[in-house]
Amino acid sequence: MLKFYTQQDCDIEIIRAKKVAMLGFGSQGKAHAQNLRDSGVKVLVGLYPESKSWDIAKQLGFEVFEVKEVVQKCDVIMFMLPDELHADIFEQEVKPFLKPHHTLAFCHGFSVHFNQIQTPKDIGIIMIAPKGPGKSVRDEFIQGRGVPNLIAIQQENQEKNAKELALSYAAGIGGARSFIIETTFKNEAITDLFGEQAVLCGGIKSLVINAFETLVESGYPKELAYFECLHELKLVTDLIYQGGISNMHHSISNTAEYGMIVSGEKLINQESKKIMQQILKDIENGSFAKDFVLEKQSRYTRLHCERNNIEEHPIEEVGQKLRKLIFKNSSQS
Repeated sequence: MLKFYTQQDCDIEIIRAKKVAMLGFGSQGKAHAQNLRDSGVKVLVGLYPESKSWDIAKQLGFEVFEVKEVVQKCDVIMFMLPDELHADIFEQEVKPFLKPHHTLAFCHGFSVHFNQIQTPKDIGIIMIAPKGPGKSVRDEFIQGRGVPNLIAIQQENQEKNAKELALSYAAGIGGARSFIIETTFKNEAITDLFGEQAVLCGGIKSLVINAFETLVESGYPKELAYFECLHELKLVTDLIYQGGISNMHHSISNTAEYGMIVSGEKLINQESKKIMQQILKDIENGSFAKDFVLEKQSRYTRLHCERNNIEEHPIEEVGQKLRKLIFKNSSQS
């Protein structure tokens, strides 16, 4: 049974009594840093000297240091760097400077669960993972709201208050305004990777591309294929986000609903489910993590190739033209 926490379960003073090092200043790192600062927490930013984010963080009023310097100045070390970089940076820039009062914090369970980093036994290890992109974390906070957060406790330090610290950090970035769920590094890492691969990124991308190609190859205009297979996707996912799948059933036309019933299971069926089960096994047994680390070692050869392929795909060509018209008209209205 998962445990849920709200504002009354969190003591914001715990994180206010700490200095937080934000290693990385991308979308999530920037949002966490700003929200924590607005909640009265001292935040320093750790980057490598050539980072493009160095000037951005300085312009926003943060003190910026190299990683090894900021670790020595802070109590909580939040990893906001890409997962595949954690191991090298931890070994070279973090581990040599750790003391028993330190707590390592993560917003994703990947590098801890898949043993990418090996930490001393007296160092705290916690996770605070907002269930939304960095922009949402910041925007919701500014509006007086917050996105749900996951927390997990892997290891205690000498203070023996890892859970209280994680709850306090989550409250500091606004998570307690919504709710906080306690989970484990394993459960977060595996479900997050599976969701991205099977639905949110891998599944949706493949479905959209194949549907677009099917219409175009059958002689239908690219513009219509774009609207029907990509543009309107947001309208439907908004219905699901707001009220669940049943809300979509009640909100779409009878024609669309009947078409969904007769065709949905032809596309995503028991054979598709078997593939999903294999994807899950590959994540659980570490195969995906191993492949991803090898991809990093090969300088992201496959990632760069696929990025180029999709940029050159007709769906992007027609999409760029249509989006210019859509957003131009939206800004003028």
